[in-house]
Amino acid sequence: MKGFFEWFKSSAKMKRWMLVILVGVVLICYSIAQILVYDAVDATIWALGKIILTFVSGFLILVFGIVFLNKRTLELFVESTDERMGNKKKVNVKSLIFNKKVYDKGPNIVVIGGGTGLNTVLSGLKNYTSNITAIVTVSDYGEQITNSRRELGTLPIDDIKDSMVALEAKKGEMGKILSHEFKAPKLRGLSFADVFFLGMKEISNDFSEAVVKSNEVLNIVGRVLPVTLEAIKISAELDNGYVVNEKSRISEVVLDKITQINRVYISPTNCRPAPGVLEAIANADSIIIGPGSLYTNVIPNLLVTGVAKAIKESKAIKIYVSNIMTEHGQTDDYSVSDHINALIDHCGEGIIDYCLYDTGEVVPEYIKRYNKEGAFLVEQDLENVKCKKVKFIQKNISAIADGKIRHDANLVASSVIELICNDLKYEDKQNDPQYVMLNNKLKSDKRIERLKKKQSRMKKREKYRKDKRERGTSKFSTKYSERIKSIKESDPKVRERKLQAERMKRRSRSRGKN
Repeated sequence: MKGFFEWFKSSAKMKRWMLVILVGVVLICYSIAQILVYDAVDATIWALGKIILTFVSGFLILVFGIVFLNKRTLELFVESTDERMGNKKKVNVKSLIFNKKVYDKGPNIVVIGGGTGLNTVLSGLKNYTSNITAIVTVSDYGEQITNSRRELGTLPIDDIKDSMVALEAKKGEMGKILSHEFKAPKLRGLSFADVFFLGMKEISNDFSEAVVKSNEVLNIVGRVLPVTLEAIKISAELDNGYVVNEKSRISEVVLDKITQINRVYISPTNCRPAPGVLEAIANADSIIIGPGSLYTNVIPNLLVTGVAKAIKESKAIKIYVSNIMTEHGQTDDYSVSDHINALIDHCGEGIIDYCLYDTGEVVPEYIKRYNKEGAFLVEQDLENVKCKKVKFIQKNISAIADGKIRHDANLVASSVIELICNDLKYEDKQNDPQYVMLNNKLKSDKRIERLKKKQSRMKKREKYRKDKRERGTSKFSTKYSERIKSIKESDPKVRERKLQAERMKRRSRSRGKN
């Protein structure tokens, strides 16, 4: 019974539509009652028209109320899962009948990449849909093998682990648990993640199936798939013909040789994609590539046999999320066009439909920190793209996190979902449950963002007022208050006003006595 009254709270915004429906019902009942007592003999046209008008008005008001009541109910369903607000009581009410399966009807999105950029996108998209597939690499690209991997003989699963943490249903301890290294003597130096995936592999007898089952065991939103099960390494060919066979040395050699990367390739070149990868791409509504290190995280995934071809043949919306900053030793002096051209050179045209890039409005103090390390803002040059079919979308998608310039997970996700909504609208699917859910979620997010900004402004004002109260009077007025007082008292005009005030008081007293 307690939950029933949640619907009538002011934050629910339901009472207004209930009142509208009640008004509609009253008008309909009143018009029906008038018809029952209607006298056809003595009636006038005006009286009959009045009854008809009342009935039609009541019916329209009833329909209007029902439509908006259902619309508001759907908004509450969506809002009740939003975990971004600190004080949720000011945003929504907990619905009694909300079922998270509504997200199962969300768009089917495939994200390809690796590193921090991939995980940022995943953490934002999980607020809109459960149909997420993260395709990541299991290769160390020639990096040094850890003691834990050497002892257990496991494949490198850092990207898989990090993607699963990004997709965890609720923010918790999954990241700490999977990254934990045992301290007990018999297990010292072993990583929990390596032990866990080794156990899952022994149960499933297949690493790919072990990863799929781990998605269920860890209760994550969506799923994570390895791009290939083969141990691959990355090599880079520089403009001067020099070849670097270790990923960790690419930046160092590029800077040492004062040259740039011409192309990257993986070995073996004919490695096969893991089970489920090509099927996920073929069934996707949207495919997101990046952000991340262009030559070491993004392109290598696309070079696995059949992956680039499947993306080009897919009917999904293909979106490339461009980096905000260049990477020293890899993409020095690269513009947005250079990033896209590198993808086209390696995979061919048709790999990208849209390019989402930042406005570049980043706080200068943080840019200077990156400049000292050789990284700069990616130049917004859009004219030199080799494929003219690519459409560009400029959005403010940057944020400062832990003193670093990062993509904002929520802003990237909302931009992607807005693109999908526009595509559904173009296909005349405004009444499609998927469109209704996404569109209302976007609206609620915008309302939440406005509320967050309003709260932030209020906090700043309150802090300013508090500081002002603490400061009190100025140092000058405090130090010279006595002197200011004496100057004011010595002023002839001030003395004259005081004398007049005293005379007025004496007169009023004498009148009172008389």
